[in-house]
Amino acid sequence: MDPLRFRSALVVFASGLLLSAGCSGASSAGDPKISPSAEEQVKILKLELPEVPRPAGAVLVPCVRVGDLLYVSGHTPVGADGKSIVGKLGKDMDVKQGQEAARLVALRVLSVVRSELGSLDRVVRVVKTLGMVNCTPEFTQTPQVVNGFSELLVQVFGDDAGKGARSAVGMASLPGGVPVEVEVILQVR
Repeated sequence: MDPLRFRSALVVFASGLLLSAGCSGASSAGDPKISPSAEEQVKILKLELPEVPRPAGAVLVPCVRVGDLLYVSGHTPVGADGKSIVGKLGKDMDVKQGQEAARLVALRVLSVVRSELGSLDRVVRVVKTLGMVNCTPEFTQTPQVVNGFSELLVQVFGDDAGKGARSAVGMASLPGGVPVEVEVILQVR
């Protein structure tokens, strides 16, 4: 068999394997059975990812990759003006405001992940999320606050890949008085 025919036969065989495994290299546009990729979801949701934070003189990095895991450092909410959002849940912020702050953290995390991997489509799944909420001792709705982070990841990565193990804990304070800090571990390719 000549090399060109062999290559064509190999491509057809591999395509058949992918299709039988439920995979497709085709675009999801117009096909309701195929979920949009994470990058397509960012466009569909009209998300604007902020610039990746580059803290001067910091003794940490935004994320570290070890094998197929990406450990994303704790990130905090920053407003459109570039200033940190500050507040304490149960004192001067309510759950809805806390959720919005957590959503801003998710946007920053997505930006860091895209910068590190080149594309959000290289995320296989969320493995573990740790959400820390700056709150009064009486405040008990930390999981609802961290939902602002988790729900955006589910919207971007899908119901299966966007959910992982999670902890949402209350803290007496967080750096700079921010209301929420979130770190996440992702499986990547």
